[in-house]
Amino acid sequence: MSGNEDTVLAAVEGRTGRITLNRPRALNALTHEMVHRIAAALAAWEHDPAVETVVITGAGERGLCAGGDIRGIYEDARGGGDASAAFWRDEYRLNARIARYPKPYVALMDGIVMGGGVGVSAHGSVRIVTEHSRIAMPETGIGFVPDVGGTYLLALAPGQLGTHLALTGTAVGAADALLCGLADHFVPAHRLPELSEALAVREVTDVLPAFVGEAPPGELGAHQEWIDHCHAADTVEEIVHRLLGSGAPEAKAAAESMLAKSPTALKVTLAALREARGLGPLEAVLEQEYRVSCAALSAPDLVEGIRAQVIDKDRTPRWTPATLTEVTDDDVARFFAPLGDRELTLATGDSPQEVPW
Repeated sequence: MSGNEDTVLAAVEGRTGRITLNRPRALNALTHEMVHRIAAALAAWEHDPAVETVVITGAGERGLCAGGDIRGIYEDARGGGDASAAFWRDEYRLNARIARYPKPYVALMDGIVMGGGVGVSAHGSVRIVTEHSRIAMPETGIGFVPDVGGTYLLALAPGQLGTHLALTGTAVGAADALLCGLADHFVPAHRLPELSEALAVREVTDVLPAFVGEAPPGELGAHQEWIDHCHAADTVEEIVHRLLGSGAPEAKAAAESMLAKSPTALKVTLAALREARGLGPLEAVLEQEYRVSCAALSAPDLVEGIRAQVIDKDRTPRWTPATLTEVTDDDVARFFAPLGDRELTLATGDSPQEVPW
């Protein structure tokens, strides 16, 4: 393979269809072409009796996937283009397909797994983390909102842990990913090659027990009391107020982290999470996320956030509006407005064939 095809390697090894994200210098960040190639591999293997299990992993030593191609989104948003909306449309369809895939879909969530990387892994049926795993939805730091089904996953986390992770963008390790329902099993990183070899000759249910272990201790459980109390507030302003007044140093740090992020993104994220809890299946939440993501393209904070964090790297974004109190209910509602004939519509059901492609 050559050119763009090299960015995703798809091969059958024994009983396993293996997908390798292959942009290690970019921490395997997803491009539109990569989404197409993952989808094509899943389509080819879905009805292939020789393929019993799908395994997705990332090339290099740093992680599975750091997210979407942020620089590409930046250029598209600056130019008023529609490439990002087209990318998200296919990416969210892929997320839904992974969730409905009829064969075991094993995600090796070793190293960094963020944003779009969560989308191609945490909707799988077998999600494996290691002592190196760092999993996050850090979108509010670039003026964006958790997507790829992230608001669905975080809304399902115990108590207010998902709200905390969404607003602060905090990266969690293996134990906390398991606690939050973002992963299923812990396997030591050095055993992943052996696990992959075993999956090529035996079924997942036969293989896993010999590899699964206990994750190193996490951090969130010890803080859940103040996390649940503070993040249960009705507004972002009240959440910050409770965090600052809780007396816990970690809560104060969470408030300070939030106050450095896009005020608009924080308010839209809280609204999206609360709405996701009542929407039902993943597909309905992805449809909502598509509206929010498309609205973000024409809002000032996404371009400014990427500029400050990724392009110029001055780490001093100038948000518009600059404070939480300046972000009105109408500002937030605009992100959820119907898109008319541009809506993303995903069918739901128990069969992946019911998801339109």
